[in-house]
Amino acid sequence: MSPSLFRSPAALPSGPSSGPALLVIAHGSRDPRHAATVHALTRRARALRPGLRAETAFLDFDTPTVAQALSRLHRSGVREVVALPLLLTRAFHAKSDVPAVLADAVARLPGLSVRTAEVLGPSPLLTAALERRLREAGLTPADRPGTGVVLAAAGSTDPEAIAVIAEIAREWRHTGWCAVRPAFASGASSSGVPRTEDAVRALRAEGVRRVAVAPYVIAPGRLPDRIAAGAAAAGADVLAAVLGPAPELARLLLRRYDTAARTPSRLPALTA
Repeated sequence: MSPSLFRSPAALPSGPSSGPALLVIAHGSRDPRHAATVHALTRRARALRPGLRAETAFLDFDTPTVAQALSRLHRSGVREVVALPLLLTRAFHAKSDVPAVLADAVARLPGLSVRTAEVLGPSPLLTAALERRLREAGLTPADRPGTGVVLAAAGSTDPEAIAVIAEIAREWRHTGWCAVRPAFASGASSSGVPRTEDAVRALRAEGVRRVAVAPYVIAPGRLPDRIAAGAAAAGADVLAAVLGPAPELARLLLRRYDTAARTPSRLPALTA
């Protein structure tokens, strides 16, 4: 899917620059660890691309909001922005929330155009980040054949998102783990995907000697805590950290940014 483009009336040229600004849009959380992690990831991407203006905004709970961040960029003279949803699947937030808040904000900012990048997942870089976190949790290459992995995502009832998580688990299984099973922190009853603790217990029942839980989430918060609690309740041997500001994620942000910045939109501009 090509990046979508929002443009306010009478859009103006952006002038000489190294490219559009990057606005990383995270969900937000009441947990302060969430915002701290998102800001750390944005800083890492900024460090990898000197000269790139990269800012962070949130859909809920934290500030700046998307409207506040875009207004600040606009006041500073920025006229082109790539908005990057910090999401791992194309579910409700990517399909509804982000386009709505962007369209509303751009309609109020004359001369600003915003191109929306694709969500982060799926990507081999995300799998590499998962592998990094499992290594940091103590697993070695020699452990792979005897270890089953629970790929624990936040949860969704969106069929596209569910299918993506299942496909990632299937593909990851081919890298040497004895099993990889998808799980959700929430939404198991309606999605058909088991909760973290149920996936751990299912692997145990199948005779898997060692079970590791790999959270497929970016930042700490309520749902990652639920994943951790489920792993502990079911007796998982290893619990990896959330993806956080892993270098692979920072590189992926820039990859999505570059694709959006150079790809002409096939969608009509939305105007006020």
